Amino acid sequence: MKVTVVGAGISGLATAFAVQQGARQLGLDVTLEVFEKNDRPGGKIRSEKVDGYLCEWGPNGFLDSKPMTLDLCYEADMAAQLLRSSDAARKRFIYDGDCLQRVPESALDFFRSPLVSWPGKLRLAAELGVPRRKDGTDETLADFVRRRLGREALDQLVGPMASGIFAGDPETMSLRSCFPRIYELEQQYGGLIRALLLLARQKRLERRAGKAVAGAGGPGGILTSFAGGIQQLTDGLARHLNGSLRLGDAIVSILPSKEGFTLRTKGGRIYETEVLVSAVPAMVLASQVESFAAGMAEQLRQIPYAPLHVACFGYRREAVPGGMDGFGYLAARGSGLHSLGTLWSSSIFPGRSPEGHVLLRTMFGGATRPESANLSDGEVQQRVQEDLRRTMNIGQQPDFVKIIRHKAAIPQYVSGHGARLRVLEDSVQAYPGMVLVGNAFYGVGLNDCVAAAQRAAKRVLALLQKRS
Repeated sequence: MKVTVVGAGISGLATAFAVQQGARQLGLDVTLEVFEKNDRPGGKIRSEKVDGYLCEWGPNGFLDSKPMTLDLCYEADMAAQLLRSSDAARKRFIYDGDCLQRVPESALDFFRSPLVSWPGKLRLAAELGVPRRKDGTDETLADFVRRRLGREALDQLVGPMASGIFAGDPETMSLRSCFPRIYELEQQYGGLIRALLLLARQKRLERRAGKAVAGAGGPGGILTSFAGGIQQLTDGLARHLNGSLRLGDAIVSILPSKEGFTLRTKGGRIYETEVLVSAVPAMVLASQVESFAAGMAEQLRQIPYAPLHVACFGYRREAVPGGMDGFGYLAARGSGLHSLGTLWSSSIFPGRSPEGHVLLRTMFGGATRPESANLSDGEVQQRVQEDLRRTMNIGQQPDFVKIIRHKAAIPQYVSGHGARLRVLEDSVQAYPGMVLVGNAFYGVGLNDCVAAAQRAAKRVLALLQKRS
């Protein structure tokens, strides 16, 4: 039996690896092929070392609080190479238009913090009296936060978080698709503060009984990567799949066939497969299937992507006033910055810059600033330098600059995303042997992609067992 994976980003590689391992354990005779249009695997995961600076093109790690990616590292014999972020990386900041304010980590810290005014804090405390929404509508993140926590919480806390994780616009983001845990807390407990209080009490009781319970404060965890960058993860998976990789071979069309699917490459070659796993961006899959599944293609094209530039700046340590004791900062809504925020990469992991130098990594663009995609590298550099002058008082020219451009960086789960997924899932049911995976559907984070890949691999293995 033949399984073909199209796309060798983290989703495709993790799915293929899990299928390979599972087939061996089950004693299934499987021919596995992974097609990738680029001449390297990894997709947007890329760690490039230039002049001693390690520049991450995409994500710079994963949180260890969820087991799926850690488990994958162990299964692929990469656990010994893991690198945990520094203690300083726990400290995160928001630029509020005047200065950097540390993000509070406890209720006491929150009430002491000047990040939110006292009227804003009182409005947040009034969340206890806000009724649960019961109409089942797919509320936007911004509408939810304004309703439950107030406008200031949106501008100063949640908006920056949304841009940092999704490069997204909270005015259009689906709460249920982007932050399902928050939606569940309101439905289950009636409110967020009530959930925090009840879960904290339940956690104490469970801990006494030697058990654990999910918290309300999000995933948490320690950011984890590798000494050579997060690309070591995808490179390690690619080594396990070396004989199956077809690099520089783009699939341009897919057609159902009697035995499964017929694939045609850009060069005109034809391949047949029984099981097809698509791990490409939504708009790419739409172009591949539109000849036989116009409805599916239409749903796929309704998943927008935000542009994003990554600006890596290197400086001599003495050129950066003050300390860089933290993860970095995000921009509050209305702060007046051009950029979404800046990570202090050389403070997060060791070895990210030459001795005596520091590396800053600024995110520029996103769903709230789509026009930035049209700026030249020089214009991006100029605006980032303006921001760094305001936020960190850096007046000198950088010694190192690298601008990384992503025209379609991160899929946006806008309101109605869940309904689109249900239509897509129904459409795929009409084509047995087709499985969809990737960050366009069930989560944009690295952990989300690995978890979805594991679910996809289980479906593939179940298909293979049934057919064998």
